[in-house]
Amino acid sequence: MKVVETDIPEVLILEPKVFGDDRGFFYESYNERVFREATGLDVHFVQDNHSRSAKGVLRGLHYQIAQSQGKLVRCILGEIFDVAVDLRRNSANFGRWVGVCLSSENKHQIWIPPGFAHGFLVVSEVAEVLYKTTDYYAPQHERSIVWDDPDLSIGWPLTMAPLLAEKDRLGRRFAEAEVY
Repeated sequence: MKVVETDIPEVLILEPKVFGDDRGFFYESYNERVFREATGLDVHFVQDNHSRSAKGVLRGLHYQIAQSQGKLVRCILGEIFDVAVDLRRNSANFGRWVGVCLSSENKHQIWIPPGFAHGFLVVSEVAEVLYKTTDYYAPQHERSIVWDDPDLSIGWPLTMAPLLAEKDRLGRRFAEAEVY
């Protein structure tokens, strides 16, 4: 596995070794020992989530103010633009974001540590996203920052108005959000 640092060093892109031929492909999508050796991180995942979304669906920016979740995200069908926003008040990158393309074609994953908001935009006709989390979903602690917050100025690759859930439409502005 190749590990690529982003502009926020704690957010990592993981590029697996893919073995393919005319029959198809195989790759190890997660191996705790390899992950630890490649990243230097000793994390324990407790939950796997799977979502399917149509083109133009924008999910996020989500986080849990307590029971903060680290996430290992990959797209197994289609393509998404995946975003992590640093919400750690004492971080040199507080309020900065990184975005990466995750697709079934490139098979990349992104590690988003606890203390970040997460969101993604579906850019293909449909996308399925799998992600592991380091803590359990706790709806009482879930928070949302509006996707188009002018203080964040995220460069979403929009080709149409995004399709949003009500909770995302009602998210807080970054300046008013609870942070870590």
